[in-house]
Amino acid sequence: MTREGGRLRLAFMGSPAFSVPALRALHAAGHEIAAVYAQPPRPAGRGQRETPCPVHAAALEMGLTVRTPARVRRETAEHEAFAALELDAAVVVAYGLILPKAMLDAPRRGCLNIHASLLPRWRGAAPIHAAVLAGDAETGITIMRMDEGLDTGPMLLREATPIGPRETTVEVHDRLSEMGARLILRALDEDPPATPQPGEGTTYAPKLGKEDGRLDWSHPAPALDRRVRAMTPWPGAFTALNGEPLRVLSAEPAPGGGAPPGTVLDDSLLVACGEGTALRLTRVQRAGRGAMEAAAFLRGTPVPPGTVLG
Repeated sequence: MTREGGRLRLAFMGSPAFSVPALRALHAAGHEIAAVYAQPPRPAGRGQRETPCPVHAAALEMGLTVRTPARVRRETAEHEAFAALELDAAVVVAYGLILPKAMLDAPRRGCLNIHASLLPRWRGAAPIHAAVLAGDAETGITIMRMDEGLDTGPMLLREATPIGPRETTVEVHDRLSEMGARLILRALDEDPPATPQPGEGTTYAPKLGKEDGRLDWSHPAPALDRRVRAMTPWPGAFTALNGEPLRVLSAEPAPGGGAPPGTVLDDSLLVACGEGTALRLTRVQRAGRGAMEAAAFLRGTPVPPGTVLG
C-alpha cells in the first residue's frame, strides 16, 4: 500500500556521479529517504585525503543519513539494520557491492535497479563503455527488480536513446543518468508489472581496467575510433610516443594507410592502422601535461612521418 500522497519510504544505494541525479530526483519528489548507502570514502588527489564518493557528498548536502559499509554480503548485522528500516523499496544505481538475498527481499516492493543498457544486452559493470565500443546504434535505461543474478531480474520499464556517430561515453553517460532519474520516478509511481528479460541477446560488459584503453594499431581505424570514444574519460585511450605514454583524447578515421600499423603518415598525426586504414589524432596529452589540440602539441613536440607509435 502506497503511503499518503504517494510518498514512499526508500533506501538509496549508489556511489558514482551517474547515480546522483536519481538521488536528487527522489528527494525532490518528496519520497522519504531513510538511508543512503554508498562506497566508503577513499584517498584521492595529490594529498590522498579521504574523500566521499559523489553520492555520499550529495546526500550530506541534502541532510540525509549516509551508511558506508565496506561489505554487505555476509554481514548479518548489516542485513538486520537494513531490514529495520522498514522500507517500501530500495533504489540501487551503480552501488558497487553485491546485495545478498536477505537485503534484496527486505523492502516491500523489493530492490529496484537503474541499469544503463537495454537488458539483456550489456549486463555487467561497464554497459555504456561496451555499447560505444561495439558501435551500437542505440542504448537506454532498464528499470528492473533485482534478483540474485547478475542483472538478470525482471524488467519494469525500458527506454531507448540513440548513440550518435561521434558521441563519447561521457556524453551518453550524462544522458542516461538523467533518463534513469526520470524513469525511476515513473516506476515508483506506476508500479508497473514485471516482465522477464528476453531469453536471447544476452551480452556482458565486464569491469574495465587501464589496459582496456591501450590502442592496438593492428586494428582498423573505425574500431580504434570507437575505442577512443568509449574510453573517454576513463580509463582513457593511450599509445606510446618515443617510449612515453601519450593519451589520445579524440581522433577520427581519415583517408590513408599503406604503411605498417602505428606508423605516422604525415606531419599532422595521421597514423596507419590495420586493414589499410588510418586514424588522425586530433587531441592528445602527454603524462604530466595538459590536454592539447594536435596542432599545438606538434609545435612543441614534432612527430615526423615515419615515427612509430605504440
